[in-house]
Parts: sequence; structure tokens; C-alpha cells
Amino acid sequence: MTAAVNAPVGEELERLRAAAQADVQALRARKTALSADGIDLILRGARSHYAWQDRPVSDEILHALYEITASGPTSMNTCPARFVFVTSEAGKERLAKSLKAKNIDKMMAAPVTAIIAHDLEFWQDLPFLFPHEDRRPFFEGKPEHCEITALRNGTLQGAYFMIAARALGLDVGAMSGFSNEIVDQEFFAGTSMRSNFLCNLGYADETALFQRLPRFSFAQACSYA
Repeated sequence: MTAAVNAPVGEELERLRAAAQADVQALRARKTALSADGIDLILRGARSHYAWQDRPVSDEILHALYEITASGPTSMNTCPARFVFVTSEAGKERLAKSLKAKNIDKMMAAPVTAIIAHDLEFWQDLPFLFPHEDRRPFFEGKPEHCEITALRNGTLQGAYFMIAARALGLDVGAMSGFSNEIVDQEFFAGTSMRSNFLCNLGYADETALFQRLPRFSFAQACSYA
């Protein structure tokens, strides 16, 4: 297998490394941490939503959402996640075939439902994504390793996706009450892509909210070793 490694070397590499270090240092100088309100917006005060305003989500926001999501770390920069934004009536009808009955209305009312998927053949793009050396032999002919890596890192990217959406002012409602097999048949037949979970996107109707459910305390969930 011929590698297509094209990583910078020599003076160009040193220049790029210095620029990357300066960028991070400049960011830290401008902002050392999010404000309490910022943390509330993306996690602590955020909620999963099940009802939606009749208000569209623009293509510009979806593009920004992907660009922010893509900046999140994955192992070896594998970036296996793929996102299908279901917005059309026809697309929603296809997606509805996979849903449990109680989730159909939630999905149909949302301006956008994202299928968070991953590509099992992500490793073929590693010469572009990880140009330092050819890492394709780590995955070629190893379907179980590919599946584990794609699912783990694709799930990470799905979490980044939801946090990024909230940071952009969108509301989210993730769903797992559906058939992955039906989604894969409807949207990914004949491809190396597999669905992971669904996420409704839009601007929430807060009147449908109920009280926040409990969370474990630090003492219950954390330990030291």
C-alpha cells in the first residue's frame, strides 16, 4: 500500500508549529475560561427539548455548526462522523419509518433532525487527515477495530455537535428511540456509513419542559486512583 503522506517538514514545519503555538497563547490571553452564563448555555443550564417553534434553521448556521464540530479532537484525527440534515418532508417521512411512535411527532415538528452517523472506511482518508505518517495499516483488514474506532470517535463528535449547537443559540433534543437498521437501509444502503443517534435541532418551545432530572454527585460518580 502506497502512502500519500504530505506532512510539512523543515522550516515550513517549524513555521507552522510556531504559528499554532502563538494562536493558542493568544486565545488564552484573550479568554482563559467561559463565563458562568456561557457554561450554563452549553451544559449546566441547558436542557433537552421535545417541542419546537415554527422557526427555520438557516443553512449558514448549519455550516457554522459543522465547522465548530469538526474542530473537536478525535483519535489520530480520524474524524469518522458524518451528518445528514433531514429537513424536507420527504426526508422526514423516510426517517419516521425508523422511529418509535412516541418520537415521531417530536421529529416531524423539529426544523432539522440530524442523523449522526460514522463512516467505517474513515481510515482511507488518513493520508489527508493525519499526514505525518501512513496509519492506514492500523485499520486495513481489521473491521472490528474500524467499527470500535468509528463508533467511539463518531460519538465524541456527536457530543461536540450538540454543545456547538447550543453555543450557536440552537436547542437540541437527542433521540435513541429508533431502529438503526431501518435508518441505515433508508439513508446509507450500499455505503460504509452507519447511523449512531438522532438529534433534533431548532428553537425550542420551552412550555413543554418539565423539571430537571437528578444527577449523581461528585462523590457518587468520581474517585481518585
